[in-house]
Amino acid sequence: MEQTLRAEGVSAPRYPRARRWWWQSPRSRRQALAAYICLSPWLLGFLIFVAYPIGATLFYSLNKYPILGDLTWVGLKNYSVLLHDPLFWQSLRVTTIFSLVAVPGSIALGYAIALLLNQKVRWVGVWRTLYFLPSIVPAIATAYLWSWMLNPQYGLVNAGLFTLHLPQPEWFGSPTWVLPAFIFMTLWGSGGNLVLYLAALQQVPTALYEAAHIDGASAWNRFVHITVPMTSPVLLFTFLTGVINSFQIFTAAYVITRGGPDNASLFYIVYLFRNGWQYFQMGYASALAYVLLVMMLVLTAITLRVSRRFVYYDYSD
Repeated sequence: MEQTLRAEGVSAPRYPRARRWWWQSPRSRRQALAAYICLSPWLLGFLIFVAYPIGATLFYSLNKYPILGDLTWVGLKNYSVLLHDPLFWQSLRVTTIFSLVAVPGSIALGYAIALLLNQKVRWVGVWRTLYFLPSIVPAIATAYLWSWMLNPQYGLVNAGLFTLHLPQPEWFGSPTWVLPAFIFMTLWGSGGNLVLYLAALQQVPTALYEAAHIDGASAWNRFVHITVPMTSPVLLFTFLTGVINSFQIFTAAYVITRGGPDNASLFYIVYLFRNGWQYFQMGYASALAYVLLVMMLVLTAITLRVSRRFVYYDYSD
């Protein structure tokens, strides 16, 4: 740009150069020092609890690390073994099926509840609280609650099915029904994103609905062409966080089934935990962790790339 201005006979504007911190005034140096002191707790926490574990996990994934023994450098052998491990592919299959059903189901159910609770109904505050409560129940308490409700002998669900003269599945004891049982349990807590959906719905300008109503648009057309596009950024956010959380499901599966029966509920993190803390193959477990990290990064990048065509962002003030 400066060469172009010179060629046209116009002098380029001169901007003051930013001073190095050691050339700044004592007051500016004190302010910078105070800022770094205030940031130091976060910086230390990031270095100790985020940066170091990430680097250490990558290092351990390139070693044979039996925890109680010495490290042995093996290079990419852990990753080579992983590709030929049938339990790795089983855990990936189980987690993928769970994610494909539970994530869209939770988004659809939570969004539908938010649409209902966004209306002017009586006791709306009470209803919002009741639908949001399951999402704040501790994971272990939720696991024990559902293990009791879906118990094949004395569970509440099978008791209701018996009353209706319907078949009573084994649920967590059946390789066929164990994954649907975990999906039901996840859908029960789908009100966790209720606050986000309600906030997004209440930000949609009412003028758009009024204009569409005047033009003769039906309620379905207003929902499809106004409500969904205007709340699409929140839907994208809940989709990404839902997918990441679904690949990290551990507590309920470990407490109730520990991957059984017959590895039908062997979720990815359960298999990772089993290798690290039961088989003491921490190097192999670290390789599993890094494969999961790469998969989530690739999936997030693809989702963000594709979402440019479907997500609407309003940049107006």
